[in-house]
Order: sequence, then C-alpha cells, then structure tokens
Amino acid sequence: MSAGSANERFRGVPEACRRLLRLMQDMNFGQITFRIRQGAPDAGQPWRTRRTVKLTGGHNGPRPEADSVDFELRTEHVALFDQLAQLRDGACVTIEIKYGLPFIIEIEQEQQAA
Repeated sequence: MSAGSANERFRGVPEACRRLLRLMQDMNFGQITFRIRQGAPDAGQPWRTRRTVKLTGGHNGPRPEADSVDFELRTEHVALFDQLAQLRDGACVTIEIKYGLPFIIEIEQEQQAA
C-alpha cells in the first residue's frame, strides 16, 4: 500500500493503516511494534505498545485530531506508508511516536544465510 500523495485522506487508507493512525493519535508519545503483511500492518497479529508519559507536564493524552472523522494525511504519514509498502511479509516494525506522528521507524527482517 502506498499513500500516493501528501493530500491523501484518512478515509482513503486501508483499515489496518487507519487503526495505526488512530493508535498513534491516542498515544501521542511512545512506540508501536507490529508485523507487516502485504505492505501494511498485520491486523491479525498482536501489536505491542509502549507509551511515554511526561511527569513534569506536557500533553500526555490523545491528540486533539483523534476525534476527527476524516483528515488530510501529513507528510510523515505518507512517508511511513511508503516505507511499509516496500517491506516483505513478516518484517517487524517499531515506530517511535512524537506528538502523534511517526518520527523514527526500526525495521527487523530475517536475512537468508549465505
């Protein structure tokens, strides 16, 4: 799945990607780990989350846009979906979330022995 362009809309992405976007908005800060299937998060496998909480203030709750029915995807969303679309089935992805947006992704894939 490739998001295509920066003006892609939330409603236009597959369900597993919409679930990921909502989870990022709800977490605001933290990490999400999941497996890839057909270029998107595998909704059939368990996902792991790790929430980061700021103890001395700051906004620890969901992003304000988490209640939006539809919205334009940000450049970070499009870049994330483009990266996921290139991965083989079974790859393990961990996304670091800052301000409800993907900031860094780590990709773990098995390599064939030489």
